[in-house]
Amino acid sequence: MASKMLMGDMPELMEIILNNLNNEFYSLYSCALVSRHWCKMTIPILWQNPFSFCKNSLFISQYVSSLDENEQFVLKKYGINVNFANTLFNYARFLKVLNSTSLEWKVQKWINFQLADSKPYTSAKCLIINLLFNLFIKSGATLHRLELGFYDYEINPEIFYTLGRNELFFSQLQDLSLNLFEMSDLNAEHLTVLLKILVKITTKINVLEIDEFCYIHEPRLSHALECFIKSQEQLRQFSLLSGEKYSTEFHGIISALKSQKILRIEDCKNVNVLKASLNTLELINYFNFYASDIVQILKESGTLLQRLSLVKIDGSIQEESLLLETLKSFCPNLTYLKLTNIEFSTQFSEVIANLQKLQFLTLHFFEILDDEPEILVMQFAKLLPLTLQYLDLRNSWFISYIDILLNNCHAPLKYLLIDHFDDKKIFKSLTEFCVRKNTLNYVGLNRYSTYSSLDDNIKKELEEYVTMVPHERIIAKC
Repeated sequence: MASKMLMGDMPELMEIILNNLNNEFYSLYSCALVSRHWCKMTIPILWQNPFSFCKNSLFISQYVSSLDENEQFVLKKYGINVNFANTLFNYARFLKVLNSTSLEWKVQKWINFQLADSKPYTSAKCLIINLLFNLFIKSGATLHRLELGFYDYEINPEIFYTLGRNELFFSQLQDLSLNLFEMSDLNAEHLTVLLKILVKITTKINVLEIDEFCYIHEPRLSHALECFIKSQEQLRQFSLLSGEKYSTEFHGIISALKSQKILRIEDCKNVNVLKASLNTLELINYFNFYASDIVQILKESGTLLQRLSLVKIDGSIQEESLLLETLKSFCPNLTYLKLTNIEFSTQFSEVIANLQKLQFLTLHFFEILDDEPEILVMQFAKLLPLTLQYLDLRNSWFISYIDILLNNCHAPLKYLLIDHFDDKKIFKSLTEFCVRKNTLNYVGLNRYSTYSSLDDNIKKELEEYVTMVPHERIIAKC
């Protein structure tokens, strides 16, 4: 860096600095006002994802001013003012991130400023959205992330024809999110066409999310999704959400997954057909959750698996003993583990003791059936790995024994999350833990915790050792 400064490569360095400010929008605006040269470097960064940070919708006018005369003439028929000043930049060309829901919302707000009569509102909104899609494609933009939903509008077939002829738009696409909520049959056909186009244009997608996939009831779309997934050689993260109703339709899609390293699935019953070695596995299930359904993928992943989250919303995970035995035998390298609704037992403690690389542990809705819970908690605390830094015990019976756990814990905890703090016994054990280990930085509490009702002297003494924060500030996700 210093050598580049001495060699006079300041423009290159300035561009690197500005790119590192890509989420500091106010700072970027300030930089754009410094000089013409800084403005030329800053504007493309600001317009990479304008739909996410612009509070008002007036920036849509900059795009509309770039439409051709015929397109602007159509807008005039709706009573929309298109007499905007010529722009200094081709703003559409800078687009890198496109969220169709945000696009729809911003267009909706923009029309509210333009139209006094609400009668042609819906058709005007659909028209403008399609015109902007077409503008982005033809302007030379290259998307990196696309979030596509199908709600109150339908994409014109001409858009897909343009996409098929313009490979640049999707050539750098790496992150694709599809929300299929209440998707019409026509949009299902359009999405099928889009997926076929993507198969031909790009194989660089590494993150894919499909939300509300239970709305898929078109076999051609299911087949197109399978082909698309198989074509993505660099796919590393896959999320499949809300699939209870039509989960049996997705045997082919699940079995098509091979190369991804991160898998997140909500309510899909066909995980047992998946044959892949994963780095991260996150499963959320609202209904039946059998350990036998995921044993194969746990064994297949084995020592590669580092992050695991198994969440059962209602009821307990079935075949717990099988799950725990599989984790103990095949998955020793976990650094992150989240489990819910599992009985706290000696077998569970042995599994945790075997995870000598574990750094993050979340235990929710645990129950204990042992006659001597204090002894079991004491044994568990002593077995916690010395690598453990984060312990989340919210929504569990652990709060009744938190003093025993802390008094016997040797792990160098930096983060502890609990529901509430209304007991002097907890205060004493927490203070002693801080003094003994000198590692704990934060204690996360429920926002409505009774911590605030504790004696001020007690709070002041405790806050000399640790910072108390709302738990949502320090939650570690899978």
